[in-house]
Amino acid sequence: MRSQPTPFEGGPMDGRVLPILLGPTGHPPKWYEIPVPAADGGPPTVLLYERVPSGYSKRLHLQKGWKYLHVPTGRKPKPRWPWTKPTRP
Repeated sequence: MRSQPTPFEGGPMDGRVLPILLGPTGHPPKWYEIPVPAADGGPPTVLLYERVPSGYSKRLHLQKGWKYLHVPTGRKPKPRWPWTKPTRP
């Protein structure tokens, strides 16, 4: 399988570059979860990173690659299907 060095921004992984396995489409996964074990033996904390474009070229505005951005809430958004009812606050 192919991998791609992908930078991380924000959170504890800020500035690190890890080789991320690419999927069948040639893209890294949309969400990247990193479990961090607790010091006292409790449940692990999960760091959540979302894949975003790393930038665009100036002339043709082509995407240069991907990077992972830290999501401080630690939760993925729920999928929004057209047939589901809207949630009330």
